[in-house]
Amino acid sequence: MRNYSIRTATADDAGPARAIMLDTVYHDFGTGYVPRWHGDIVDLEGAYLLPARHTLLVAVDDTDGSVVATAALDSRGPAHPPNPRWIADRFPSGETAQLRRVYVRATHRRHGIARRLVAELLDFAAADGGYRSVYLHTDPAVPGAEGFWQSLGKAVLDERAEPGGSRVVHFEVAMGAESGRPQDSRRLADRDRPGLQVPVHG
Repeated sequence: MRNYSIRTATADDAGPARAIMLDTVYHDFGTGYVPRWHGDIVDLEGAYLLPARHTLLVAVDDTDGSVVATAALDSRGPAHPPNPRWIADRFPSGETAQLRRVYVRATHRRHGIARRLVAELLDFAAADGGYRSVYLHTDPAVPGAEGFWQSLGKAVLDERAEPGGSRVVHFEVAMGAESGRPQDSRRLADRDRPGLQVPVHG
């Protein structure tokens, strides 16, 4: 039985975490690295480790200590452009916890890792005290992504239905939600965790 531990990332985790993120944008999204979308990947410390209201989590395979998944949160709301103005107004920076980089290595998917990471991020946002909402956007073309986020939150805009819209779905997730939380607060076991691949775009 394979077990995983979840922890707040340190500077030593930046390299393995960055590798997972880059693999995801190249192989799952098919976009490759695009600076205007993925600049945080290059500077994980500046984006997530140093700011007090931001965080980067990693999931570690207890068998060999390798980092197998990532999940991040920051206080930057969705910008306009490229997002619609009303989305930017609804989720302003400083008051919005944006979920980012929820990525799991292909060989470790379907063990509930992503769901557990998201639960930890929601707890972090609630404990901060200054966030009023939790937001993310995802690419529904990625297998499993749209269904996963629908199980945790509410779609507030599907741009596929908009004239000239992109393939992006915007979600709001309840802060501190208990959906998918395992009984053990910090560990996962293969047999108990039916997870999904859930990359988040941008």
